[in-house]
Amino acid sequence: MNCDVVIAGAGPVGLLLAAELKLAGVSVIVLERLTELDMTIKAGGIRGNSTKLLARRGLWPLLQAEAAKYSNGFASVTSQRKDPADRSMKRFGSDRSAGRFAGHFAGLLFPLSPKSPMPSNTPMPQQALEQVLGAWLEELDVTVLRGHEITGFAQDQKGVDVYSVTAEGAFDVHASYLVGCDGGRSTVRKLAGFDFPGTDPLTTGYQAIVSMDNPDLLPLGWNLTETGLYHYGAKPGWLFFLEFCGPPPNRDAPLTTEELESSLRRVSGKDVTITGIEASTRFTDNARQAATYRMGRVLLAGDAAHIHPPLGGHGINLGLEDAANLGWKLAAVVQGWAPEGLLDSYTTERHPVAAAVLTNTRAQISIMRPDAHSRAMRELFGELIQTTPWMPVRLGNMMQGRGIRYEMGSDQHPLVGKPVPDISGIDDAMRLPRPVLFDLSGSAGLRTAVDGWTDRVDVRALTVLTNLGALLVRPDGFVAWAVDGEVKAGDLISLREALTRWLGEPKGQSLASE
Repeated sequence: MNCDVVIAGAGPVGLLLAAELKLAGVSVIVLERLTELDMTIKAGGIRGNSTKLLARRGLWPLLQAEAAKYSNGFASVTSQRKDPADRSMKRFGSDRSAGRFAGHFAGLLFPLSPKSPMPSNTPMPQQALEQVLGAWLEELDVTVLRGHEITGFAQDQKGVDVYSVTAEGAFDVHASYLVGCDGGRSTVRKLAGFDFPGTDPLTTGYQAIVSMDNPDLLPLGWNLTETGLYHYGAKPGWLFFLEFCGPPPNRDAPLTTEELESSLRRVSGKDVTITGIEASTRFTDNARQAATYRMGRVLLAGDAAHIHPPLGGHGINLGLEDAANLGWKLAAVVQGWAPEGLLDSYTTERHPVAAAVLTNTRAQISIMRPDAHSRAMRELFGELIQTTPWMPVRLGNMMQGRGIRYEMGSDQHPLVGKPVPDISGIDDAMRLPRPVLFDLSGSAGLRTAVDGWTDRVDVRALTVLTNLGALLVRPDGFVAWAVDGEVKAGDLISLREALTRWLGEPKGQSLASE
């Protein structure tokens, strides 16, 4: 069997990447080792940037419907956080009486910043998102093959032969590219030989949805203790806790009620009894990142490229944004119009973003440690959150993935390299993963300037009140060129430079290829 791209892994990252490629006209096959949807407790929602990305592809009504099924549980528990906190925890910098909040850093709540048009978080289990994306791929007629475990591959200058096994026997595919979206223990990453440096774990942690015979013993919200940290009640029965005891002796051993209960008792100091487990999983603070996201015709995205502790819900959002960044670039290479270096810009742009997440999750671990020095640092950090006005904004941007700016040159418009601002009509014009040039000033010269690129870029006129004159927006939602006010002749020159940089030479001239 032949196709343009093989994707290993049918999690949210692999599914979104498959959709982006298919919408761009690239043939794709997804190979998934598991035969059924993995029901292990995982991410509990997606945040602003990811929500916007999926909304632009027309999925917002489906996401909204899924989120409504789970928001009541979150809201009922959140409202209870206005109850007075256990003041004995104040010395550790934990305040559960904060009321409305934007998020937490190592269990330290920070206030809610001004609302954006999309909610800062869209609550839903990862499995619900996978079902939404899976149904979307069925509509797009994308082939997703479950029960296919990749055992090897061979690449050369012409493509990649991917070998897998199924219950029926061997299954081989020839493709131009292979993308590993197969999680933190990625088979593709290991087989390809990607360097995966990082830091070893200090903790063993658990997420679980349980029933208990004495749940009132556990205060709601974040609780720092002498041995670790726990959170109870993001929704009924939901627990998140970790202790500084090093990694588990056997990460793959079945997780028993006894292990979960004994760890919770050690961390909380409460004699709670777990009577039933709906879902549970272990985790550690192992933090690693591939040195590069590309080796020849093999690429990595999502947890295959970077792992870190689940503090702040970064993982799923990092992966979705990896997929959006990679999808259009890989499609451009497959279709032959990519400028030189476009595919390598995937690593250049996304690697620093994940590196920053590894830094902030390591920092969170450092101020949760039970030693006196770490607790003193935590107390000081908590005071800064409460007394320094810019701190909650900075933390909110960091934890929500806002504030990203890809390096596209220092002499550019301030918006270049940043996510496109919220302007009426932009989202509706980005249903397909194609660059869009938005004319906001009625410029007669813009359409003439894009002659030669009309097969690769759409032009849309918008009538809105804004100081902006025009915007070139990449398919991943990032601004590639912008100008304020009236579009002048010099602006058209810089526009053509941006078009050449991201979309290659205009039609009729020679195209550089990867």
